[in-house]
Amino acid sequence: MKISTIKDLLEADVICNEELLGKHVYSACGSDMMSDVLAYVKDQAVLLTGLVNSQVVRTAEMMDMVCIVFVRSKQPTPEMIELARESGIVLLATKRRMYEACGLLYEGGLVGNKVKNG
Repeated sequence: MKISTIKDLLEADVICNEELLGKHVYSACGSDMMSDVLAYVKDQAVLLTGLVNSQVVRTAEMMDMVCIVFVRSKQPTPEMIELARESGIVLLATKRRMYEACGLLYEGGLVGNKVKNG
């Protein structure tokens, strides 16, 4: 799925790196706890979150994510926007809540990580 499709599905605004909307992504995760993202997320390209601090961008960068979607009309700080711009991470913002946003992306074909039991 292209990042531009995510933008359309979530009726999101582009905050930075609009020129990268043509990139393809294959998985996503939603979390407000960056420690969980670091501990449990593997090979996710898109992070959906309602957390607004610079650790979100730093975490996404460490995990090689290419897009962050802020839910519930949250807006990143100027510092976050600059970090994302420098890192080549697309920032989007949607009015939708986390549950709905994740559901729309899943329904649209974007998947999460497979969970292994045991």
